[in-house]
Amino acid sequence: MRPNLARDGVATYDGDGDETGVAGVSGRTEADIDAGISPEAGAPAGAARLGPGTLVLVVGPSGAGKDTLIREACRRLAGRDDIRFARRRITRPVDATEDHVSLDAAAFARGVAAGEFPLHWQANGLAYALGPEVAADLAAGRMVVANGSRGAVAEARRRFAAVRIVMVTAPPELLAARIAARGREGAEDAARRLKREPALPVPPDATIVNDGVPEAGGARLADVLARLAENCQGRGPR
Repeated sequence: MRPNLARDGVATYDGDGDETGVAGVSGRTEADIDAGISPEAGAPAGAARLGPGTLVLVVGPSGAGKDTLIREACRRLAGRDDIRFARRRITRPVDATEDHVSLDAAAFARGVAAGEFPLHWQANGLAYALGPEVAADLAAGRMVVANGSRGAVAEARRRFAAVRIVMVTAPPELLAARIAARGREGAEDAARRLKREPALPVPPDATIVNDGVPEAGGARLADVLARLAENCQGRGPR
């Protein structure tokens, strides 16, 4: 029986997963991923959590290129029915940087009140959420990949049966240049964003340094996702 979506506990923090990297956090090795090592230690027992599929949150500092790598990985994994890529709900107009569903604040609040969003959070004056189709894919045993945020990881681990984390990062000077190129915020706002360092509650399952061409980083992400999918409990059909 499909569990009810949580209706409360919006994760509110200072960043949308687009801030600076996490100091002092070491990722799991590729051997760990191949062996399926990453138990959800610390998640509360007895709670009805969404699954049995795995939610993969791609997190990292602003300007790391998460959306770009996710798009490239999606293209490379397009033939797989066991891996789905989430389309986020955001209280931001549609733009060229991300294929998201744009909601105004009132519509977003109604979705939260109705329990439509399996995970939602607020950052930088915006609200973000994963849609109900994510819960449906997880219930079918698929792995779902989403552009996430470090500040929402702890809440995700409370709500989902299995969560994996992929960190995408880049050198500071490259992060700043990419933020400026987006044109969504001024220099002062970008500088404040880069100074924030939200911590991950758990080590990432993999880390990708995206300092080259998008095709290379996207290929690396696709490879990581494919190996994670091999170890998803209750994964769906290929």
